[in-house]
Amino acid sequence: AGGVYWHEDKFVPVPHEVVQKGIAFVPQGRRVFTHLTVRENLEIGAYTIKDTKEINRRIEDVFDMFPDLKKKANAKSGTLSGGQQQMLALGRGLMTDPKVLLLDEPSLGLAPKIVKEVFAKIKEINEKRKTAIFIVEHNLQSLFQIIDRAYVLDKGRIAMHDTPENLQKSDILERVFLGKAK
Repeated sequence: AGGVYWHEDKFVPVPHEVVQKGIAFVPQGRRVFTHLTVRENLEIGAYTIKDTKEINRRIEDVFDMFPDLKKKANAKSGTLSGGQQQMLALGRGLMTDPKVLLLDEPSLGLAPKIVKEVFAKIKEINEKRKTAIFIVEHNLQSLFQIIDRAYVLDKGRIAMHDTPENLQKSDILERVFLGKAK
């Protein structure tokens, strides 16, 4: 078993300590607070920030990135579409202005058109905010369109890491995902 390291420091991943180190996690299945409004969900994402003006500025930044959310700022998040909920989950993760964003299955349960929109936003976050993004994803075709590098895990170990182009030329994906022999 390994550990979690950040700038050579090992730490136990306690949520508030992770956030303070500049890491945000967006879990699988969106997990928005359906009984709260879009704005309230974003405020929860800013739980380590005490300055109300700064919280409001960051909410406006999220609304600039996701204009659909601004239109629904006062709507209960349970009334949003799956794609809008995923964008809200991403926005909530961005409220701490992370240096590293961890995404677990961001395309799960989304229509192909919405997956394309969500992945375009993920790429935009990486490029405009200079945020490092680690994505666990089974939708490899869509994922390979937006990433620079991929790691293939097999039973918890790195089986291969390379560019998406080189991974697609290799037989590693068939071996790991389909169990085909060498």
